[in-house]
Amino acid sequence: DKLSLFLDIGTNGEIVLGNSDWMMACACSAGPAFEGAGVSCGMPATIGAIEDVTINSNTLEPTIKVLGDIPPLGSCGSGMISVLAEMLNTGIIDKAGHILKAVSSQQSVVSNSRVRLGEHGAEYVLCWAADSGTGEDIVLTEVDINNLIRTKAAIYAGITVMLKKLGIKPSDIEQVLIGGAFGQHINIEKAIQIGLLPNLPWEKFQFLGNTSLSGAYNVLLSQQAQQQAENIAHKITYLELIADNTFMDELMAASFLPHTNSESLV
Repeated sequence: DKLSLFLDIGTNGEIVLGNSDWMMACACSAGPAFEGAGVSCGMPATIGAIEDVTINSNTLEPTIKVLGDIPPLGSCGSGMISVLAEMLNTGIIDKAGHILKAVSSQQSVVSNSRVRLGEHGAEYVLCWAADSGTGEDIVLTEVDINNLIRTKAAIYAGITVMLKKLGIKPSDIEQVLIGGAFGQHINIEKAIQIGLLPNLPWEKFQFLGNTSLSGAYNVLLSQQAQQQAENIAHKITYLELIADNTFMDELMAASFLPHTNSESLV
Protein backbone atom coordinates (compact mmCIF):
# COMPACT_ATOMS: atom_id res chain seq x y z
CA ASP A 1 0.00 0.00 0.00
CA LYS A 2 2.95 2.34 0.53
CA LEU A 3 4.24 4.62 -2.22
CA SER A 4 7.34 2.65 -3.09
CA LEU A 5 10.40 3.07 -5.30
CA PHE A 6 11.89 -0.23 -6.47
CA LEU A 7 15.40 -0.35 -7.94
CA ASP A 8 17.34 -3.21 -9.49
CA ILE A 9 20.78 -1.76 -10.10
CA GLY A 10 22.61 -3.71 -12.78
CA THR A 11 23.67 -3.38 -16.41
CA ASN A 12 20.10 -2.28 -17.05
CA GLY A 13 18.82 -0.24 -14.13
CA GLU A 14 15.16 -1.20 -13.68
CA ILE A 15 13.05 1.30 -11.77
CA VAL A 16 9.43 0.97 -10.63
CA LEU A 17 7.41 3.60 -8.76
CA GLY A 18 3.93 3.09 -7.37
CA ASN A 19 1.84 1.09 -4.92
CA SER A 20 -0.59 -1.86 -4.99
CA ASP A 21 -3.03 0.09 -7.20
CA TRP A 22 -0.76 1.56 -9.88
CA MET A 23 2.84 1.39 -11.06
CA MET A 24 5.11 3.12 -13.56
CA ALA A 25 8.30 1.45 -14.73
CA CYS A 26 11.35 2.39 -16.78
CA ALA A 27 14.76 0.96 -17.60
CA CYS A 28 17.97 2.87 -18.13
CA SER A 29 21.09 1.48 -19.76
CA ALA A 30 23.36 2.02 -16.78
CA GLY A 31 26.22 -0.16 -17.99
CA PRO A 32 28.03 -2.96 -16.14
CA ALA A 33 30.50 -0.85 -14.12
CA PHE A 34 28.92 -1.59 -10.74
CA GLU A 35 28.90 -5.30 -11.61
CA GLY A 36 32.66 -5.21 -12.10
CA ALA A 37 32.86 -5.02 -15.89
CA GLY A 38 34.61 -2.17 -17.69
CA VAL A 39 36.57 -1.31 -14.54
CA SER A 40 40.30 -2.08 -14.35
CA CYS A 41 40.17 -4.04 -11.08
CA GLY A 42 36.43 -4.72 -10.96
CA MET A 43 34.84 -8.06 -10.08
CA PRO A 44 31.45 -9.44 -8.96
CA ALA A 45 30.46 -9.42 -5.28
CA THR A 46 32.12 -12.77 -4.52
CA ILE A 47 34.84 -13.98 -2.15
CA GLY A 48 37.92 -11.76 -2.43
CA ALA A 49 36.05 -8.60 -3.48
CA ILE A 50 36.64 -5.32 -1.66
CA GLU A 51 33.15 -4.41 -0.40
CA ASP A 52 33.84 -1.38 1.81
CA VAL A 53 36.54 1.30 2.08
CA THR A 54 37.36 4.13 4.46
CA ILE A 55 40.13 6.64 3.74
CA ASN A 56 42.01 8.61 6.39
CA SER A 57 41.58 12.29 5.51
CA ASN A 58 45.06 13.19 6.82
CA THR A 59 47.19 10.36 5.43
CA LEU A 60 44.93 9.26 2.53
CA GLU A 61 45.59 5.67 3.59
CA PRO A 62 42.65 3.31 2.97
CA THR A 63 41.20 0.67 5.26
CA ILE A 64 39.45 -2.02 3.25
CA LYS A 65 36.92 -4.74 4.06
CA VAL A 66 37.05 -7.86 1.88
CA LEU A 67 34.36 -10.49 1.38
CA GLY A 68 35.66 -13.72 2.93
CA ASP A 69 38.46 -11.92 4.82
CA ILE A 70 41.13 -13.01 2.34
CA PRO A 71 43.70 -10.92 0.40
CA PRO A 72 41.68 -8.83 -2.09
CA LEU A 73 41.35 -9.85 -5.73
CA GLY A 74 39.54 -6.71 -6.90
CA SER A 75 36.66 -4.42 -6.04
CA CYS A 76 32.94 -5.12 -6.44
CA GLY A 77 30.20 -2.52 -6.97
CA SER A 78 29.63 -1.74 -3.30
CA GLY A 79 33.38 -1.29 -2.81
CA MET A 80 33.55 1.10 -5.76
CA ILE A 81 30.62 3.14 -4.41
CA SER A 82 32.38 3.26 -1.05
CA VAL A 83 35.79 4.32 -2.35
CA LEU A 84 34.22 6.89 -4.69
CA ALA A 85 32.43 8.53 -1.74
CA GLU A 86 35.59 8.42 0.38
CA MET A 87 37.75 9.91 -2.39
CA LEU A 88 35.21 12.72 -2.81
CA ASN A 89 34.97 13.38 0.93
CA THR A 90 38.76 13.48 1.39
CA GLY A 91 39.33 15.65 -1.68
CA ILE A 92 41.24 13.06 -3.71
CA ILE A 93 38.78 13.69 -6.52
CA ASP A 94 36.70 16.72 -7.44
CA LYS A 95 33.00 16.81 -8.34
CA ALA A 96 33.80 15.94 -11.95
CA GLY A 97 35.74 12.84 -10.89
CA HIS A 98 39.21 14.18 -11.66
CA ILE A 99 41.96 12.79 -9.43
CA LEU A 100 43.95 15.59 -7.80
CA LYS A 101 47.72 15.20 -7.44
CA ALA A 102 47.85 16.86 -4.01
CA VAL A 103 45.15 17.01 -1.38
CA SER A 104 44.63 19.82 1.12
CA SER A 105 44.19 18.51 4.66
CA GLN A 106 43.38 20.61 7.70
CA GLN A 107 47.09 20.99 8.45
CA SER A 108 48.80 21.15 5.08
CA VAL A 109 48.88 19.87 1.52
CA VAL A 110 49.29 16.11 1.50
CA SER A 111 51.15 14.38 -1.30
CA ASN A 112 50.67 10.62 -1.29
CA SER A 113 52.19 7.77 -3.26
CA ARG A 114 48.76 6.15 -3.56
CA VAL A 115 47.75 8.97 -5.90
CA ARG A 116 49.89 8.47 -8.98
CA LEU A 117 50.06 8.44 -12.77
CA GLY A 118 49.51 4.91 -14.03
CA GLU A 119 49.41 3.17 -17.40
CA HIS A 120 45.88 4.48 -18.06
CA GLY A 121 46.28 7.91 -16.49
CA ALA A 122 45.76 9.13 -12.94
CA GLU A 123 44.82 6.45 -10.40
CA TYR A 124 44.44 5.72 -6.69
CA VAL A 125 46.00 2.56 -5.23
CA LEU A 126 43.54 0.70 -3.02
CA CYS A 127 45.87 -2.18 -2.23
CA TRP A 128 49.56 -2.69 -2.94
CA ALA A 129 50.64 -5.80 -4.85
CA ALA A 130 52.35 -7.29 -1.77
CA ASP A 131 49.03 -7.34 0.10
CA SER A 132 46.70 -8.36 -2.74
CA GLY A 133 45.63 -11.83 -3.78
CA THR A 134 46.62 -11.21 -7.39
CA GLY A 135 50.21 -10.12 -6.88
CA GLU A 136 49.38 -6.80 -8.56
CA ASP A 137 48.30 -3.38 -7.29
CA ILE A 138 44.52 -2.96 -7.04
CA VAL A 139 43.66 0.53 -8.29
CA LEU A 140 40.79 2.79 -9.24
CA THR A 141 41.65 4.90 -12.28
CA GLU A 142 40.19 8.17 -13.47
CA VAL A 143 38.75 6.26 -16.45
CA ASP A 144 37.07 3.86 -14.00
CA ILE A 145 35.65 6.80 -12.07
CA ASN A 146 34.17 8.30 -15.24
CA ASN A 147 32.48 4.96 -16.04
CA LEU A 148 31.06 4.77 -12.52
CA ILE A 149 29.77 8.34 -12.69
CA ARG A 150 28.00 7.63 -16.00
CA THR A 151 26.40 4.52 -14.49
CA LYS A 152 25.12 6.23 -11.36
CA ALA A 153 23.99 9.24 -13.41
CA ALA A 154 21.78 7.05 -15.64
CA ILE A 155 20.03 5.51 -12.64
CA TYR A 156 19.62 8.84 -10.86
CA ALA A 157 18.32 10.51 -14.03
CA GLY A 158 15.78 7.71 -14.53
CA ILE A 159 14.44 8.22 -11.01
CA THR A 160 14.30 12.00 -11.48
CA VAL A 161 12.42 11.84 -14.79
CA MET A 162 9.87 9.41 -13.41
CA LEU A 163 9.19 11.51 -10.32
CA LYS A 164 8.79 14.66 -12.39
CA LYS A 165 6.55 12.89 -14.90
CA LEU A 166 4.21 11.85 -12.09
CA GLY A 167 4.47 15.12 -10.16
CA ILE A 168 5.70 13.32 -7.05
CA LYS A 169 8.16 14.83 -4.58
CA PRO A 170 10.99 12.57 -3.36
CA SER A 171 9.88 13.17 0.22
CA ASP A 172 6.53 11.52 -0.67
CA ILE A 173 8.29 8.17 -1.20
CA GLU A 174 7.51 5.95 1.78
CA GLN A 175 9.99 3.16 1.07
CA VAL A 176 12.83 2.36 -1.32
CA LEU A 177 13.17 -1.34 -2.19
CA ILE A 178 16.53 -2.44 -3.61
CA GLY A 179 16.76 -5.75 -5.49
CA GLY A 180 19.61 -7.63 -7.10
CA ALA A 181 22.54 -9.54 -5.61
CA PHE A 182 24.71 -6.44 -5.81
CA GLY A 183 22.15 -4.25 -4.04
CA GLN A 184 22.32 -6.00 -0.68
CA HIS A 185 25.95 -4.91 -0.15
CA ILE A 186 25.39 -1.20 -0.85
CA ASN A 187 26.29 1.32 1.86
CA ILE A 188 23.24 3.61 1.76
CA GLU A 189 25.05 6.64 3.19
CA LYS A 190 27.83 6.47 0.60
CA ALA A 191 25.43 5.73 -2.27
CA ILE A 192 23.58 8.94 -1.36
CA GLN A 193 26.86 10.87 -1.10
CA ILE A 194 27.84 10.08 -4.70
CA GLY A 195 24.30 10.76 -5.99
CA LEU A 196 23.31 7.20 -6.85
CA LEU A 197 20.29 7.11 -4.52
CA PRO A 198 17.85 9.88 -3.52
CA ASN A 199 18.65 11.67 -0.27
CA LEU A 200 16.03 10.08 1.97
CA PRO A 201 16.14 8.83 5.59
CA TRP A 202 18.08 5.57 5.78
CA GLU A 203 15.22 3.75 7.47
CA LYS A 204 13.21 4.07 4.24
CA PHE A 205 15.64 1.76 2.40
CA GLN A 206 15.16 -2.01 2.39
CA PHE A 207 17.23 -4.72 0.69
CA LEU A 208 15.30 -7.55 -0.96
CA GLY A 209 18.11 -9.73 -2.35
CA ASN A 210 17.97 -11.37 -5.78
CA THR A 211 14.30 -10.64 -6.56
CA SER A 212 14.41 -11.67 -10.24
CA LEU A 213 15.70 -15.14 -9.31
CA SER A 214 13.18 -15.68 -6.50
CA GLY A 215 10.41 -14.40 -8.78
CA ALA A 216 11.41 -16.86 -11.49
CA TYR A 217 11.34 -19.72 -8.97
CA ASN A 218 7.87 -18.73 -7.78
CA VAL A 219 6.43 -18.48 -11.30
CA LEU A 220 7.89 -21.87 -12.28
CA LEU A 221 6.52 -23.61 -9.19
CA SER A 222 3.15 -21.93 -8.69
CA GLN A 223 0.31 -21.17 -11.09
CA GLN A 224 -1.03 -18.72 -8.52
CA ALA A 225 2.27 -16.82 -8.55
CA GLN A 226 2.23 -16.88 -12.35
CA GLN A 227 -1.22 -15.30 -12.38
CA GLN A 228 -0.14 -12.74 -9.80
CA ALA A 229 2.83 -11.76 -11.97
CA GLU A 230 0.54 -11.28 -14.97
CA ASN A 231 -1.85 -9.16 -12.91
CA ILE A 232 1.03 -6.97 -11.77
CA ALA A 233 2.24 -6.53 -15.34
CA HIS A 234 -1.17 -5.27 -16.44
CA LYS A 235 -1.04 -2.54 -13.77
CA ILE A 236 2.29 -1.16 -15.00
CA THR A 237 2.65 1.84 -17.30
CA TYR A 238 6.00 1.79 -19.08
CA LEU A 239 7.93 5.04 -19.47
CA GLU A 240 10.27 5.05 -22.49
CA LEU A 241 13.17 7.23 -21.32
CA ILE A 242 14.79 7.54 -24.75
CA ALA A 243 11.57 9.11 -26.08
CA ASP A 244 11.58 11.65 -23.24
CA ASN A 245 13.62 14.75 -24.08
CA THR A 246 14.21 15.54 -20.41
CA PHE A 247 16.17 12.34 -19.77
CA MET A 248 19.36 13.54 -21.48
CA ASP A 249 19.15 16.84 -19.60
CA GLU A 250 18.81 15.01 -16.29
CA LEU A 251 21.61 12.61 -17.28
CA MET A 252 24.01 15.49 -17.90
CA ALA A 253 22.97 17.16 -14.63
CA ALA A 254 23.65 13.93 -12.72
CA SER A 255 27.09 13.38 -14.29
CA PHE A 256 28.84 15.00 -11.36
CA LEU A 257 29.40 14.03 -7.72
CA PRO A 258 26.88 14.00 -6.27
CA HIS A 259 25.12 15.93 -9.10
CA THR A 260 24.85 19.45 -10.54
CA ASN A 261 21.94 20.51 -8.37
CA SER A 262 22.83 19.88 -4.72
CA GLU A 263 19.18 20.15 -3.75
CA SER A 264 18.03 17.56 -6.31
CA LEU A 265 15.99 14.66 -4.96
CA VAL A 266 16.33 15.87 -1.38
